[in-house]
Formats: sequence, structure tokens, C-alpha cells
Amino acid sequence: MADVPNGQPSDAPLELYNSILAQSEHVRCLKASKASKDEIDSAVQKLLSLKTSYKAIVGEESKPGCFPENPAPGSKSGPEATKGSEDFVDPWTVRTSSAKGIDYDKLIVQFGSSKIDKELINRIERATGQRPHRFLRRGIFFSHRDMNQVLDAYENKKPFYLYTGRGPSSEAMHVGHLIPFIFTKWLQDVFNVPLVVQMSDDEKYLWKDLTLEQAYSYTLENAKDIIACGFDINKTFIFSDLEYMGMSPGFYKNVVKIQKHVTFNQVKGIFGFTDSDCIGKISFPAVQAAPSFSNCFPQIFGDRADIQCLIPCAIDQDPYFRMTRDVAPRIGYPKPALLHSTFFPALQGAQTKMSASDPNSSIFLTDTAKQIRTKVNKHAFSGGRDTVEEHRQFGGNCDVDVSFMYLTFFLEDDDRLEQIRKDYTSGAMLTGELKKALIDILQPLIAEHQARRKEVTDEMVKEFMTPRQLSFHFQ
Repeated sequence: MADVPNGQPSDAPLELYNSILAQSEHVRCLKASKASKDEIDSAVQKLLSLKTSYKAIVGEESKPGCFPENPAPGSKSGPEATKGSEDFVDPWTVRTSSAKGIDYDKLIVQFGSSKIDKELINRIERATGQRPHRFLRRGIFFSHRDMNQVLDAYENKKPFYLYTGRGPSSEAMHVGHLIPFIFTKWLQDVFNVPLVVQMSDDEKYLWKDLTLEQAYSYTLENAKDIIACGFDINKTFIFSDLEYMGMSPGFYKNVVKIQKHVTFNQVKGIFGFTDSDCIGKISFPAVQAAPSFSNCFPQIFGDRADIQCLIPCAIDQDPYFRMTRDVAPRIGYPKPALLHSTFFPALQGAQTKMSASDPNSSIFLTDTAKQIRTKVNKHAFSGGRDTVEEHRQFGGNCDVDVSFMYLTFFLEDDDRLEQIRKDYTSGAMLTGELKKALIDILQPLIAEHQARRKEVTDEMVKEFMTPRQLSFHFQ
């Protein structure tokens, strides 16, 4: 079921989308088998009719990889919503032609999610009694699905739990990888709820040139960085897919249920898989979907299958959970709610992608104070002018300046951030001074993280990753 604004299910877009995929495959098979012209023409006419119906309902052409979601009433959709935009987002690729980065307002329309507005932020503040996290105040977490439903449950003393994850593709994580974990820790603290963290080492084995042993070793190393974010061991379960699924019948049963309700055409359409992809990739989305359902974790929730899940993640992971939300009601589970973050920009600018293979594309959690200073001074894309004279006269552009972008993530003081923005925009602050302000924030932040990580022992990792009852008792 696709989501519609009033909360009532509508099957039409999804059914049409799947029918189009199936009919396209049928036409291809007819042509390949050299069927008669009349038979092929009839099949093509049916395909065109389905596409016309889809456009009439959804407001735009059907496209492989663009899973249907109904936009909010009155919102722009279709060609007007995407005209002139070259942004592309899926779980593996983020591409934009703008130095400012992705247009997130357009992405909300494209994905059919809801904007995190001031009203919702105020409601979170009232429910928790805590000042909203800077990621909420500054629009870094900018989009959601069903967060009001989670707050309804919380206010009525009904339980929910948090689920987030990490795909361990290398030993060293970078500062961008910390964003969902920093925010998830805040959510865990203010709502006082349990958290499960999926380490999708199976995914990285399927997509990367890694052995199973390498993928699992990265899980253990990355888990230390996650634990160093300060998660409460009594509220947190970290698990490796490679390890946990073999010891959890509930987890595997849910994976199978999901697999039965998602067609091959659907996953091709959602994720862009091709006939040459290994079948492991095609079946993996069900593995990422399963932790959204509480009975995957009987040690925490017993046999409860009705506890809603809230998933903080970057917006590129949303296709997995659009699929999950479609399947959930059909197998008798609540739909997971989501909070979506923006993307953390590479040092070279919001148009480029951070890469573990390029040490200069980001600040890594293993970097020394000297490396941080060198990287920021040498590689951080500047919104400043070509000369000091021009900069003093015309000012800098905070919208494209990576040092300022990084400060919006890591500088807690709103007043100081606003003063920096004004000073840089007016030309009173030079690029070198802005970079120094960032270096002064990053160096202690990374040093403190490294100190906490040194305290994380192999025994602590094992305890976090041992299936066990957490300090929660649900009525």
C-alpha cells in the first residue's frame, strides 16, 4: 500500500507500477520469442494504457527505480516538481549538479514523505521536555514518515523502539558516519527507549570485494566507534546480520515473510537491480527491512509483534523502508516510522561523494589533529572570493562553503553559528578564519571520540552484541 496523506491506504499507484513492470517484461519476452506482430502490438497497447493510467493518478511518468508514493494535497508533483533538477538519490548513489547540494524540498515531493516543520519540532520538545537537538533545529533531520504517530504512542505511554544501522565497508569511519548515531543517541536518551543497531556485513560482502571474514571484522571495528558515541549498554543491542540471523528464528521468519510479499519486478523497480546482479543482492532488502518488526528480537520484546519502530537514517535509505511500509500491513505488522537526515558533504563540496578510498574526501575518526588541520585548510571547498579585497567587498557564500556546512553539523551554539554566517556573508570573516573556527571544533571532537573508543574493549563489544534482555519492561 502506498502512503496517502490522510492515512487511508491506496493500492492504485503501487498496483499500477507493478503491472507496468510485469507488462514491460511480457513485451520483452514476446519480442525475444518472435511472437506475432498482432500479439506484440496488443501487449504494447496494454502497456501504454497502464502507463497513461499511472500518470493520471501519480502525476508523473512511471520510471524504473522511482517507487510510487502519493504526494501531499496541493503539492507539486510530476514534471513541474523535477524540472531542471539533476539530483539523483538511491541507496548507493547521490548525485547533484548544484554546489549547494541536493534540493531536499524536491526530494520530499519525489519520495512522498513529510517535512519536519516547526510544529512537529515543538511537539517533540513538549513530549520530551528537552530542547530539540541541533540536527532538528537546523533542518539536518528534515523529513519524516509517521513521527506524529510515534509521539501519539509515546504520550499515551505506549512503547516504541529505535532501529538504525551501519554498512561496515572499511575499518575507519568518517565524521559523516557519526550523524545518525549522534542523533539516535539523543533520541534514546530523551525518549528512554531501546535501540537495535543492524551491522549489514552481509550486504557489504555482496556489494564489495570483501571476504566474509573481512566484512565481519569491519563490523567489530565499526561497533567500537558506535559504542564510543555513548550508547547505554542496558538499552542497546548491536547485531551482525552474518551472526544474528543464524541464531534468531524470528528474524529469519520475518525475512521470509517479506520476501514472499515483494516481487522480483518490485525490487528491480525500487533498487534498479538488473538480470546480471547476484540473487543475494535481490533478496537483501528483506534483511534490512526485517528489524523494523519487534518480534525479530524476542530477547527484548518477547513475542510482541505490535511495537512500532522508529528509524533515524539518511534519506538515501528510504527506498528500503518504503518497501517495508508497503509490506507491513499485509503481514500483520505496524509500519515503521522514519526520520530522514540530509547528506554530509565531502570536503571537496556538496557535489562530490565521500569515499573511504580517498582519505582527503572527509575527516576520518582516526585522523590526528595535524591531519584534520591540513585537510580542512587544503581541501575544504570555499565559498570565499578570489582575493581578500573582493571578499571584504562582496562577502562569502555560506550556501556552498563546506567549512560552514560542517559547522552547522557540529557547532552547538546557535548564536555563534549565526554570527559566523553573518560575518562570512558580509566579508568581515575571511575563509582562513572560518576554516580555523571549524578546525577548533573538529580537533577536540575527534580527539574525545578517539579517547572514548580506546576505552571500548573486545569484551564490551561482545556484550553489546550478545542477544539479551534489555532494561525495558513493556506492558
